[in-house]
Amino acid sequence: METDIRLSIAGFGLVGQRHAEAIRQGAGVKLVSIVEPEKSGRSLAENQGVPCFDKLEDMLSAGGVDGVILSTPNSLHVEQGLACVSMGCPVLVEKPIATDSAEALKLVDAADKAQVPLLVGHHRRHNPLIQQAKALIDAGEIGEVRGVQATCWFYKPDSYFDQADWRKQKGAGPISVNLVHDVDLMRYLCGEVLSVRAVARRSIRGFENEDIAAALLEFATGAVGTVTVSDSIAAPWSWELTSGEYPVYPVTQESCYQIGGSKGSLSVPDLRLWKHGNGEPDWWSPISATATPRLATDPLVNQILNFRDVILGDASPVVSGMQGYLSLRVIEAIQKAAENGETIRLG
Repeated sequence: METDIRLSIAGFGLVGQRHAEAIRQGAGVKLVSIVEPEKSGRSLAENQGVPCFDKLEDMLSAGGVDGVILSTPNSLHVEQGLACVSMGCPVLVEKPIATDSAEALKLVDAADKAQVPLLVGHHRRHNPLIQQAKALIDAGEIGEVRGVQATCWFYKPDSYFDQADWRKQKGAGPISVNLVHDVDLMRYLCGEVLSVRAVARRSIRGFENEDIAAALLEFATGAVGTVTVSDSIAAPWSWELTSGEYPVYPVTQESCYQIGGSKGSLSVPDLRLWKHGNGEPDWWSPISATATPRLATDPLVNQILNFRDVILGDASPVVSGMQGYLSLRVIEAIQKAAENGETIRLG
C-alpha cells in the first residue's frame, strides 16, 4: 500500500489506548491525531507523538484524517458521529452505538444518506474463533439451529464501582455495559430476535442498577435462546474468562455459549462440535466432540484492518451501523421487559 490510512482517535481512555495499540500493529494505517479534553487523558495522548485536540470539531477542521474512531462516552456517540458524517469522514464508533436506539437510527440514516461509512466496534465478530463458529453453523454442521444458551457471569470487585460513581447508577448495570456484546454475537450466529421476555434483580450491594438478569429470546429462524448476565457471581463462564481475547483476564478452559442444532451442537469459544457417532441423532448412541482448529489473531487489529479496507472501498463493514442499532434495540427490549414483565416484540 503506497499511503497509510490516517486515523484519529477521539477519547483516550482505556479503550482509546487499546485502539492506538491496534493501529500500531496494523499494516497500512497510522495514528495522526487524538482528541482528548480531559487532563488525565491528555498526558497519555501527548506521549503518542501526534497532535492532541480539545474538540472533535477542531480536529476535523484541521483535516488530514481519513477516518475517526470514537471511543468517547456513549452519550456523545450520536452527536460526534453526526459531526464526522457531516464532514464526509468515515467513522468507527465504539459499542453501544448510542444510549437510545431512536437516536442511533438517526446516525445510521444520516450516514446512509451521505454515503459515509459507519462501523460499530462490536470487535468480537472480528475474532477468528467467532468467524469459524459462524462458518460451521452456516455450513450446516449442526443442522437447523434450535436453541442457544449464553452465560455471562463474573464478579466485579467493589473497587471497580468505587472508581466511578456512574457505575452504580440505573442504566449502568451489566445488561447495558456487558450483555450488549453477547447479544450481538447471538444475533450474528443465530439470526434476528423477534421477541424478548426478561427478569432482573436489583444489586445486592445496594446500587441503583441491576446485578443479575435473565432473558428468553425468540429468533426469526424459529430458534429460542436464553441468556443470563451477572457482575456479582464468581464463575468461569463468561467470554472474558473463556476466550483469552484480552490478557488482563485469567483464562479458563470452559465455554460460555452452547448452540444446539438438529444434527449436533457447538460450544463457544472452545469450538467443540458434538455429534452422535453413527451420523444420525439418537440419544441412545454414543456422542463425542471434535475440536475445530482456528486462527489466533487480535480482533481489535482485525477490526482496524476492516476499517482501513472499508475506507479504501475494498470491503464492507463487518459490523455496520445498522447492525449496531439492531443489537442495541434488543438490549433496550431486555431492559423494558425486565421492568414491566411484558413480552416485547421487535418485529
